[in-house]
Amino acid sequence: MVKRVADFNVNRSRSRGAVVALLGVATVAIGIASAADPPPSSYSAVVAKEPFDQTVKRMSAEKKAINRRQADLLNERYDLSDRPAKEVTMSRGKPVQQGVRAGLPEGATWDKLGRMSPAELRAAGAWPKAFLPLPHPNHPEGGMLFPQQHIDEIKRQEQRDLTRFDLDFDLPAHLLPEFPPPIYLTTRPDLGDVSQGKVVTIMNYFELFNGILNPKQLEGLRLLVTPFPQQQFNQTDDRRSLMSHRGVTCFDCHVNGHTNAATHLVGDIRPQEFRHRLDTPPLRGVNIQRLFGSQRALKSVEDFTEFEQRAAYFDGDPVIAAKKGVNVLERGSQVHSMAEFQEILDFPPAPKLNVFGKLDPDQASEAELRGQELFFGKAQCAACHPAPYYTDNLMYNLKTERFFEPQRINGRMASADGPIKTFPLRGIKDSPPYLHDGRLLTLDDTVEFFNLVLGIELTKQEKADLVAFMWCL
Repeated sequence: MVKRVADFNVNRSRSRGAVVALLGVATVAIGIASAADPPPSSYSAVVAKEPFDQTVKRMSAEKKAINRRQADLLNERYDLSDRPAKEVTMSRGKPVQQGVRAGLPEGATWDKLGRMSPAELRAAGAWPKAFLPLPHPNHPEGGMLFPQQHIDEIKRQEQRDLTRFDLDFDLPAHLLPEFPPPIYLTTRPDLGDVSQGKVVTIMNYFELFNGILNPKQLEGLRLLVTPFPQQQFNQTDDRRSLMSHRGVTCFDCHVNGHTNAATHLVGDIRPQEFRHRLDTPPLRGVNIQRLFGSQRALKSVEDFTEFEQRAAYFDGDPVIAAKKGVNVLERGSQVHSMAEFQEILDFPPAPKLNVFGKLDPDQASEAELRGQELFFGKAQCAACHPAPYYTDNLMYNLKTERFFEPQRINGRMASADGPIKTFPLRGIKDSPPYLHDGRLLTLDDTVEFFNLVLGIELTKQEKADLVAFMWCL
């Protein structure tokens, strides 16, 4: 009996030791898995993980390879050559780029693709790569990124350097809006372009607009060109500028109330790989718009203005915003003044359009008139883009995920885009690239894209006529 009890105690001790050992192994394994693959977080690190000089050294060393990776993607997708249209220019004279720039799968033609169903395109892997979502030049990192021509001009005027030590803008200048763009005012159409060919900044806004704007509008413009801290441009040690920075302005992206095609990532999607690249839209014609933000459906320009500086500037993270110096705008005066100026930014002149936004037959060519008939007929463009401003102020889900398998592209998970607002097409030739993320480089690309998405089987001539009409808007 004594021996049995002793044997039981020994066995129980061994069993307990084995369980403890197994638990220890499991704990180590869980620890290893957690360290190797931490769960995704919606929050940025509040305290930098390495000294600033080491961050600069590391990211500067990686910059060339990251730029090259994005350049390889663009060259694989597009024809990036400089091919201007004959006698078609933007409002101040920059040539409009023409032709389809999207590459085709091997052996495919646009006519063949146009006759295939979404299921057939998906099964064959025939959806053009250029029509997939376009990633940010460094999608895992993200952040505001400016074309070099804008960086150079702001540095010349203000000695404020918008260069990032980790990354460069990706699209060539001939595929971007003209710089600087003109400014047209709904209140003074008799003046034409009031920019005098200059980029409006804190250094010159008063001399350019004093006597044209009322004091409230002038104050709104001052705030739109005043630098305030932003995620990548500020004084903290997790910025992406070499020197401590005053920040960015609204007009650093919406230059002269238009756009320079500066890019960023949307602030309201997580995790990072599902965030959409942004193509900065124009502020022209916001007085006739009722939705703001490509997907956010903000209901007023005041909401949009406040959202941008409180949230979008800081990736929608209030802790980081507080750390970096968020500019909390006063709604009743500052936001209202900024909105009041934005709401007098007009579309550029369109001399071939009548008061109803349609072509004057005495002014338009036969191709343009055929394009208009297609726009309001077979092509179904006017279902979302009715005259006179060519927007219905609604949102639509194009469901492009019907056409391709979900895939990761340079850190961007290409899947469903979701609902996107209808952008106005007035003045559309002045604001390439197109779609909410800039994946369509020309209006020719845009026609090919919607020909597939809507399944309308346009002919080659019909596509050319549609583009000719949109150049008139």
